[in-house]
Parts: sequence; C-alpha cells; structure tokens
Amino acid sequence: MRLLKTPLPEDLKTELARKSIHLFIGVCPALAAWDRNITLGLLAAGAALYTALEALRFSGRNIPLFSKISARASRKRDKGRFILAPLTLGLGAAGALLFYTPRSAALGIYAAAFGDSAASVAGTLFGRVRPAFLGGKSLEGSLACFAAVFLAARGLPLPGACAAALAAALVEALPLKDFDNLALPLAVGLVSDITPCGGFRCFLLR
Repeated sequence: MRLLKTPLPEDLKTELARKSIHLFIGVCPALAAWDRNITLGLLAAGAALYTALEALRFSGRNIPLFSKISARASRKRDKGRFILAPLTLGLGAAGALLFYTPRSAALGIYAAAFGDSAASVAGTLFGRVRPAFLGGKSLEGSLACFAAVFLAARGLPLPGACAAALAAALVEALPLKDFDNLALPLAVGLVSDITPCGGFRCFLLR
C-alpha cells in the first residue's frame, strides 16, 4: 500500500527556497580567510550581476533559470516589484568583512546565513505566538535565531555568545523586511567586535 505524502505548504516551500540562497553566503568567511580582497570582489560582482538580471526580469524579460528561481523564492509581498533580498544579503556580508575583524565579520555573516534562516523556517513551521511588538513575526522564530547564532558563537565566552545571539534575535525581529539581511551582519559583527572575545575561534574556520 502506498503511503500518502502530505505536500509541503506553499509558504514553507517558498521559505526553504529563499533560505537555501541565504545559506550560500555562509561560505564567505572561509573564502575571506583565504583571500579577503577576492571575496569582496566576488560579492561586488555578484551584486552587480544580480542587479542587472533582476532589472531585466522586473522589466518583463524572461531570463532562463534566473526568472524561475526568482519566482520560486518570491514571497507574496515581492510580486510586481524589484526583489532586494539577495542584494542586501551580499551588501551585508561585504560590509561585515570591510568594517570588522575577521572573527566578528564571520559571526555577523553566520547570523544572516543561519540565524535568519532558522528564524524563517521555525516561524513558518511552528510560529504560534506572535506578540504585537514583533510586528507579525513569531516568538518561536526569534528563539530559533537566538539558538542558531549562539551555536555559531560557541567559542566566545558565555556573556559574549549570549550578547551576539540576543543582538541577532532582536534585529531579526524588527520589521525591516529585506533590509534585515543588511542589518544582521552589521549589528552582530559590531556586538562581537566590542565584546571581549577571549579565545574565540569561528567554528567553521577551525
């Protein structure tokens, strides 16, 4: 007898597609450890290419593969407008690499890659508690963001890891829409930079 498979909700499919793109930015700290300037150059080139392709798509052109990926990863609020999220994600990663120490930049980028992804997926799957002050976002998503960034900062002394994770959860909870991709790496990188790091080593760079 065949087992009936429950199809994934459409909003969850969209979030999984969006956050799979987010996860790719998590390779930037490893690339920057090899060559920071090349990494910044790749981010700049990627931002320029995305802007050009998205402008063509927005004008009504069908771009093979790109248009299909954009349609799959678009939320309802993205319909009929220029989608900023990938652009702000790249700019946030570049800003963290430019302004902060390598270890703080890495944690900021991981907050955007993993913390934001965890918040979106957990909020879509389990989000039930949605206080008014979270602007429609869920407490479950904020807790998932905190947990993901706390794990990424596990090499920090406990107060520093908690501060970075709390900063990520607070920024992610703000109604910034696509600009949270820009704010997360910069805010978490700043908190990490001004927090005594002790023996902090980014666990993905060991």
